[in-house]
Amino acid sequence: MEPSVPFTTFEAAYETGTPPWVIGEPQPAVLELERSGGFSGAVLDPGCGAGEHTIHLTRAGYDVLGVDFAPQAVELARRNAHERGVDAEFETADALRLPEQLGRERFDTVLDSALFHVFGDEDRTAYVRSLHGVCRPGAVLHVLALSDKGPGLGPEISRETLTGPFEAHPGWEIESVEETTYAGLVPAEHAGRIDAEPGSRFDSPAWLARVRRI
Repeated sequence: MEPSVPFTTFEAAYETGTPPWVIGEPQPAVLELERSGGFSGAVLDPGCGAGEHTIHLTRAGYDVLGVDFAPQAVELARRNAHERGVDAEFETADALRLPEQLGRERFDTVLDSALFHVFGDEDRTAYVRSLHGVCRPGAVLHVLALSDKGPGLGPEISRETLTGPFEAHPGWEIESVEETTYAGLVPAEHAGRIDAEPGSRFDSPAWLARVRRI
């Protein structure tokens, strides 16, 4: 059974430097989602990290809440929002216990950018259940996750791993799964694998799923 990435990994990444998933701007795939009308109503950004998507969507006029389990990430996100003059909202919350911490059936759109793929088998199931609890009927969930077609710069999952927990839960309908890319910074320990400079930007293969809460 596949385990989740340890929480201490994320704590250490925010405490010791710039995590490889923090690129200083929103993911291109998320920008395209916003341009194509992928967001509406109250929006949740779980695993918000440095807050790039919450800040962008708030500036664009959406009602957004960014949450992260790592207090260091929430502090960084609030600092980034303040520096950019955006009144974005952030809270510390456990993605596996969202209904208890945020309230039930509260959100119309959820953006998961690189959170789903860090969970192991049991936590993915719990996460899908947690998301269902905070989504209103008809809400849309967008999941951007690293694909197993990538070079291994981070946790990567197959299409089946992505869709399985939603197919097993009676409260979700998978509307689409597309191939896209996820922009990150090359970790020093993996630079030789793809012949790239440490810290340089690299677009990894990714999945973008659209799932509806029913």
